[in-house]
Amino acid sequence: MKLSITFDRLRWEEKALSDAAESAGLESSLVDAKGLVFDLAKERPEFGDAVLQRCISHYRSSLLTQALEGAGLNVINASAVAETCSNKLATSIALAKAGIPTPRTLLALTSEGAEEAAEKLGFPLVMKPFTGSWGRMVTVVRDRATLQSLIEFKEELANPQEQHMYYMQEYIRRPPRDVRAIVAGDSIVACVHRVAPRGEWRTNVARGAVSKAFKPDGELKEIILRAAKAVGGGILGVDAMEPDSGYMVHEVNNTVEFKGAQSAVDTDIPAQLIRYVAQTARR
Repeated sequence: MKLSITFDRLRWEEKALSDAAESAGLESSLVDAKGLVFDLAKERPEFGDAVLQRCISHYRSSLLTQALEGAGLNVINASAVAETCSNKLATSIALAKAGIPTPRTLLALTSEGAEEAAEKLGFPLVMKPFTGSWGRMVTVVRDRATLQSLIEFKEELANPQEQHMYYMQEYIRRPPRDVRAIVAGDSIVACVHRVAPRGEWRTNVARGAVSKAFKPDGELKEIILRAAKAVGGGILGVDAMEPDSGYMVHEVNNTVEFKGAQSAVDTDIPAQLIRYVAQTARR
């Protein structure tokens, strides 16, 4: 079996996945998507039996996945899954429709609407961009003055999706950590706590959070797997919180990073993910 791993930034994860594929006896190729010129007239480009999509750029990932699927290739994750996970609003809608507990979320389409949404949610609240990762531009809005400053900032952005539109959530009081589960199909490959550094409320490893091995109970396992299924399934990172009111899922990641999780668990995460890719391709 031949596997192509596409990327636009070669990280630890892509190298580990390539090594795991070789160890599993697969013919593996790392493909830099930035250098591709895709011929839509070619019925089946030379990408092998399956493509593991690892591009960070939302638009590059989306367009390339659509082109590869259009050529009849098996791409993991599918473009529909990537589109849902890369848009926080679409993720929230999918989770809500599946009955997954998640923070109360309001969409506002004008600055006036953002002020009304804040009144309904109350302060503090959380404002997030519709797309993005690593906790960038995710902000706790603690009062009306801060809200006004953020509205003025967003109104000057060039991105039309972010300029006049607002994704706002209730602020969930929880321990200074969250749960990151690496999911492949209907299995949880690994699960860790991500503990935020002192003075930081965001739990992204990119912001200094530390991963610690964590064994979820039956209820949390069920919620994690239901959340993964709700967005379409595949190789995903499901992020959950543990407030006193009960577990909540607040994000599902498409091109999931797992270097931090691997540092905390004995499970060979890339080997498990490659096993899932091979099984999916054979099916």
